Amino acid sequence: MDSDGTRDVRGTHANPVPRPAAPRENAVPPMPAVPPGAPPRPDGSAYLAWLRAPRPEAAPGVWRLGHRPRPQQEPERIPARQLLSGALIAFLVGWLVWSLLWNGYLGGWWVLPLELFTPDSWRQGNDRVGNALLWYSYYTLIALAIMFVVGRLGRWGEVWRRYGPPAWHPATPATPPPPAPEQDPAEWPQLRRAGAHEAAERLAAEARAGLMRDVDHARISRAWHGVRSGSHSLASFTGAVLQDGSAACPHPSGERDLPARHARHDLLTGQVRLGTTADDARNPYHYRGAGLALGPELLGTSLLAVGPAGSGKTGALIRPLAESLCLHALTGKAAVVAVGAAGAGLGPAESYDVVVRVGHPDSVHDLDLYGGTTDPDEAAAILAEALVGDLADPHAGGDSRRSTTVLAQLLGPFRAVHDRFPSVPELRQLLDGTPGPLAALRKALTDTGQEALLRELDARERQMAHPGDVGALLADRIALLDRPAFAGFFDTSGQSRPFSLKALDHPVRVRIDLPQRGHADASRILARLVLAQFTAGVTVREDRSLFACLLLDDASGVVTPEAVRGIQRLRSANAGVVLTLRTLDDAPRPLRGPLLGATGCRMALAGLTPWDGQDFAEVWGKEWTETRDVTDRQIIAETPAGKAVHMLRRVITGQAPTARAVTVRQVERERWSASELAHAVPPGHAVLSLTTVQGEHAPPLLVDLRG
Repeated sequence: MDSDGTRDVRGTHANPVPRPAAPRENAVPPMPAVPPGAPPRPDGSAYLAWLRAPRPEAAPGVWRLGHRPRPQQEPERIPARQLLSGALIAFLVGWLVWSLLWNGYLGGWWVLPLELFTPDSWRQGNDRVGNALLWYSYYTLIALAIMFVVGRLGRWGEVWRRYGPPAWHPATPATPPPPAPEQDPAEWPQLRRAGAHEAAERLAAEARAGLMRDVDHARISRAWHGVRSGSHSLASFTGAVLQDGSAACPHPSGERDLPARHARHDLLTGQVRLGTTADDARNPYHYRGAGLALGPELLGTSLLAVGPAGSGKTGALIRPLAESLCLHALTGKAAVVAVGAAGAGLGPAESYDVVVRVGHPDSVHDLDLYGGTTDPDEAAAILAEALVGDLADPHAGGDSRRSTTVLAQLLGPFRAVHDRFPSVPELRQLLDGTPGPLAALRKALTDTGQEALLRELDARERQMAHPGDVGALLADRIALLDRPAFAGFFDTSGQSRPFSLKALDHPVRVRIDLPQRGHADASRILARLVLAQFTAGVTVREDRSLFACLLLDDASGVVTPEAVRGIQRLRSANAGVVLTLRTLDDAPRPLRGPLLGATGCRMALAGLTPWDGQDFAEVWGKEWTETRDVTDRQIIAETPAGKAVHMLRRVITGQAPTARAVTVRQVERERWSASELAHAVPPGHAVLSLTTVQGEHAPPLLVDLRG
């Protein structure tokens, strides 16, 4: 099976082919249909089966491809012992009733209907065969009626379904008949209704020939949506399809698929399958056994995953999501930025359009320190968040605003003079208050007569003389990026190829490798920088039809007050972030509640600590549940006969006679307690709650991430 869902057919003839006649001398052999050694082209049966597969509407997070809905409430299941004993007792009761009727112990009233509705000649004639047939037919009818009644009472049908041949050979779902041409998605009926019959015929022919992939279908459907919305003309769309077929409307990279896929994807629904919802009593019945999948409608509310190292955050969550979003980018529906340590396993470089390897000398692309903006105030706000955002007080009056002001006092004058922002060494010198660069900047401002910017520089120089100036802290933080390992990065002279998150208006695939070994503090600064640039860039996009997502493999030290506020604004901007933490202790205590409230999807993986589980238990809340309290009390006999019976029962059973009392009541309990999250989640599992951008909720679900 190829990665695009088509089957590679290399069949051979079952029977030998008759030997053709010898060719004439100097005859030219016919040209082969395919190059020598090339396999035959695959047919489109696998692709067509995938395209026509049912995808019923389902609850949030359910893998819809081939899903078979279940009832909302679990049907009552009778215990096997009770079911079999009831069926046997019902059979014996039916046998007893029939014996009493047949032997006349209940009188002859049961043959009265036969005597009333049939003539006497039928019952008392000389035709013995006819009489026997009449009477025994009536006996059979009465026996069947008795069997029907006792069968209903004894639940024989349930016994047959549970232990009979239906349970020995589970029924396979019937293959649905091929849809009508006007409803067949492989025939592109939406194009035919709009008059583009030739384009529809071309696409349908390539689908039947096995030349179309799921990515091609999603990409062309996206382009057709642009035609319907008025972004593209019908003539240009039709011309592209007639010229290139299934390769029409390509991604800027020209790629039509990823080099390899490690997860199951359904590009019609936009889902990627992560695992299977466990068949556990704590899961709602209609979720049990169903596939668990995520898509843009869930990632648009952002996701937070917490679990220790080795619990599957990267392999079972980040890697499949990165793969899915890269496929969506190839179809023109998404832009993705995956951030992680070098070698974290976010996918091969061939799956991305831009790979930024910070600190690696062979990196083709650089990272724009200022996010591609030309506004000094905006650049100062983003850079201040990256440098000292983790030191800002979560409450009002923190250092974030003062740091932004300090940076703006330097970035504005520098850009006015040099028409660019300062590089890392230049910014470090300005923050340190080095006399030479400040004097040169002052002279350039004086020569050009920019009095307003001179006042900014004067204010900065006055603040440097005061103790506790924020500039010294900023200089210490920027010094972490002014290291020999980063000498070729963050260039502002235009000689490198910096990547800016302003490019998320396009379906781009980006991977940013952070330097972890020996530069942990610098990596946290860069992670905060990327998150700040992402939240600032996607919220001001003019075209929000493209879903933008940031995958942050390790968000330690990234959770800041401004980051939480930025995450809250992403839902309305058709964007989301996925954050992973080893523990909630990596986020400041006052920010844990706001962080869990800002993310609509929350995942607690196996191995969680009880104090982390307490935060999840609080945010998931409580629910009303029915409890049964069973109480056994000893029966006291009053009469001598009763005492004798109780004594005999105690000798036989070894226990005193008791009476059982059952009390049923409604109580409010936590959906998942902290102890259950810490100790009752098996390895390879996680508890996941979901929220869609439309506001639909899924309760915390126990999910097997290995299925």
